[in-house]
Amino acid sequence: MQSPTSSPSQTTDQSVANNSTGKRRIGIDYVAKAFNRWWTIEVAGTVDQQAVIEKRRAECELTGRYVLMVCMSAGIAILGMLLSSPAVVIGAMLIAPLMDPIMGVGFALAVGDFRWLGRAVRSLVLGTVIAILFCALIVVFSPIQVVTEEIASRTQPNLFDLMVAIFSAIAGAYAVIRGREGTIVGVAIATALMPPLAAVGYGLATLNSTVFFGALLLFVTNLTAIALTATAMARGYGFSTRLTEKQSRFQAFLIFAAFVALAVPLGLSLYQIGWEAQAERTIRDGLFDTFEGKAQSVDPTVRFLDDSIEVTAQVYTDTLFRTAQVEDRARAELEEALGRPVSVQIMQVESADAVEAQRLQLREASERQQDAREQADTIAQRLSILAGVPVDDITIDLQRRRALVTAQPLEGATLGAYRELERRVAATEPDWDIRIVPPLRALPEITFNEDAEPDAAGRRAIGLAIWAQRRIGIPLRLRGPEAQVASVRQALVEAGIQPVDAVGGDETGDVQPEWLLPE
Repeated sequence: MQSPTSSPSQTTDQSVANNSTGKRRIGIDYVAKAFNRWWTIEVAGTVDQQAVIEKRRAECELTGRYVLMVCMSAGIAILGMLLSSPAVVIGAMLIAPLMDPIMGVGFALAVGDFRWLGRAVRSLVLGTVIAILFCALIVVFSPIQVVTEEIASRTQPNLFDLMVAIFSAIAGAYAVIRGREGTIVGVAIATALMPPLAAVGYGLATLNSTVFFGALLLFVTNLTAIALTATAMARGYGFSTRLTEKQSRFQAFLIFAAFVALAVPLGLSLYQIGWEAQAERTIRDGLFDTFEGKAQSVDPTVRFLDDSIEVTAQVYTDTLFRTAQVEDRARAELEEALGRPVSVQIMQVESADAVEAQRLQLREASERQQDAREQADTIAQRLSILAGVPVDDITIDLQRRRALVTAQPLEGATLGAYRELERRVAATEPDWDIRIVPPLRALPEITFNEDAEPDAAGRRAIGLAIWAQRRIGIPLRLRGPEAQVASVRQALVEAGIQPVDAVGGDETGDVQPEWLLPE
């Protein structure tokens, strides 16, 4: 029966619309069922799930071969990064021993085999810890401890790194499921699991928190993306699971939440990188505008601090301006454009003939200053570890290339041990004056031969006494026979050290130097 307010034509139009909607729904349902049937039979149905699972299980075991490959891959990675050699670093990626337990974690999550998951996680955790400690050990004994480009490139992961890891993991999981293991090589290079761990080891050995946490975030990003993508791929291919439908939905939610949790900080990092790139363009354009079209070229160096920006620029201009004037103008314009405090230093070059020379001079000076700063940081970190004091307690003089630290007393350590520590550091830094001030320790006895001359051990004791007095600065007193005391006194005076007094003794015997402490 028709509604009293509807006309026959309106009823007919409504019926046609309902029939059209119903046909579309039927069409969509038909396509979905057809696709599901094709995928289940023609794609997922051709996979030998049992063979794939058994192979994944076998490759997750913690064996001697696995530990050896982890150490070798880690060693190659950290050496390649210290040498800044991309080819060597790629060699470490190709070994990729951690890929097997990570894939094992993904497939174990997919099928709900928690016993297998536990074995895979154990292998992964132990392999990760071994790699970090092995790399840290190599860095501790390495004479090269600067942050190279290969290390720095793995300290600021962003959203693009997550996307690379996801795409690579899809390719890797497909290769594992379809039996095309050769693709894993490309996945290992793309995701680069071992180099971030090597950088973590470097950060641990040098106590560099920026490198440590940045590289660790990149490793966790790659690990999580590979494992969870492998889980999703295995579920998509219909691998039989022990999980209930409710557990499967919860698992899918957790996978999605994990990707979101990674994407947020990585997205913020990518935003910061993009903002800095845009800020550098703004600074370059702003400096051009400051010179009112008179600048031929601008070569700025920008340093982003926590809450401010430092700009050092060399400007090639047809007309020289008052430096203070253009710096103030540039500072005001850039602060307004960027919304942050900006400090500006500008070097103007007018002569066209001197442009290239000035550019090279500025660049070389900047590189030398940067190298000296990095070298000073490395020396400070080494001395901090050797002397047992915080880095802030080490005095660094960049102009004179001098490093001074007062060592903490170490149980059983003699003055000779502290002198040897200083010598080892100084041997790796020949351009620097390294000085370790030892704690107050007893001076060794100066022994003599039958001719009343200091023997080999006695000469070493004299050298140690001279070194210790120069470092500590307390006067010395000599106790022993008069002739031997006179011989030692002469050696000390020639070294610029004047003993306060000399106490005579028997005509035979050795000389004992002592610290003359205030009573």
